Amino acid sequence: MTSSFLFNIATLSYLAAMVLFFVFLAARARTVGQAANWAAWTGFLVQTAAIGLRWRESYVLGHGHAPLSNLYESVVFFAWTILLIYILIDLKYKYRAIGAFVLPFALLGMAWAQLGLNSGIEPLVPALQSNWLLYHVVTCFLGYAAFAVACGVSIMYLLKARHEAASDVGRSGGIYSLFPSAKVLDDLNYRAIMVGFPMLTLGIITGAAWADYAWGSYWSWDPKETWSLIVWFIYAAFLHARITRGWVGKRAAILSIVGFVATLFCYLGVNLLLSGLHSYGGA
Repeated sequence: MTSSFLFNIATLSYLAAMVLFFVFLAARARTVGQAANWAAWTGFLVQTAAIGLRWRESYVLGHGHAPLSNLYESVVFFAWTILLIYILIDLKYKYRAIGAFVLPFALLGMAWAQLGLNSGIEPLVPALQSNWLLYHVVTCFLGYAAFAVACGVSIMYLLKARHEAASDVGRSGGIYSLFPSAKVLDDLNYRAIMVGFPMLTLGIITGAAWADYAWGSYWSWDPKETWSLIVWFIYAAFLHARITRGWVGKRAAILSIVGFVATLFCYLGVNLLLSGLHSYGGA
């Protein structure tokens, strides 16, 4: 059994979970929601085993590094961290409808990795041969995953708030009855960003330390560094506006979505479209 086989199983599990979550919303059947959650859990556990097995395969091939060194491995890890954040939220709040808005991010990442990216295990390029690789990538992607969940929750908030505003009695019917209240969704958006922002901050700090180790400079205004700073400022503005000016609701949800779009460009757009010191990340 190989890690690639397990990654395929995880991808199929996420596909099943997403379909079941959509059926759950359409049919409003709680047993279907439970099945969707079990499929998500199954995919997460299988993917966890696959990441561990790929790490072992790297040592068997004589490379001996964590599976975080290229675009394929980073996309797979990104999907895994999204499921990790979702599962933690589910364990605490039990809002199954959130899965329908979060699982698609993980599924798209896994499908792209499995179908469109080179999955070969290769030696690390010199710039990546450092323990900082693990610290930097893990903290960054935990932040990215929290922002992905915040984006999904924000989309839910906008749909829920629009429906409640259109309702004569301010109540939610149909699939919206399965959504948490708009107030709860707004709070979840804030809490997710409160997790993601410190992780992103740590990611930038560890990245600067790594840059000094690899290139002799903490900051070079490389496109990746510049965009990570832009993302940091967007979420800093979100937290500042919420804490000092009471930004809640629609404005907060829109800013959260904008922040995640910027995050995706920082992660993928910079690697695929721009050249710089981080261009090896697109290999």
